[in-house]
Amino acid sequence: LRRLSEGFYPGLICAIVIMVLVGVPGNFFPAVVTLWDWLSPDKLVHLLMFGLLSFMTLWGYRYVIPQKNKNYFRKLLVVSSLITISYAGLTEILQKYVFIGRYGCVYDFIADTIGCILGVLTFMFYCKKNKKISQSKMNI
Repeated sequence: LRRLSEGFYPGLICAIVIMVLVGVPGNFFPAVVTLWDWLSPDKLVHLLMFGLLSFMTLWGYRYVIPQKNKNYFRKLLVVSSLITISYAGLTEILQKYVFIGRYGCVYDFIADTIGCILGVLTFMFYCKKNKKISQSKMNI
């Protein structure tokens, strides 16, 4: 259990940094008016922040995963996705109702969600690549 809780720290640190960043007044950010504004740098920042959060949440458990079965890995991916997407929704709600000088936006939430999914996919790619490397070392 201790090792499992230690794996939570990278994601927790990333979540705290994100909460600080989304809570800072952002009067200099452009408002989203049309769908074309979706391609603004603000959306890319949201995508990267939550992709990193999702990846770091899983990264903390990279040493526990080889000791467990595939079912554990799938559950970890689903739980991590649900936690990070819920956190993305929470940050947008806080921006709309709590943080001064900030606004919640559905397009930001969509970018956050896509970032979370990309973070999980990146971690899955890392695990698959790492597994192939470790298997090739065992065959040598």
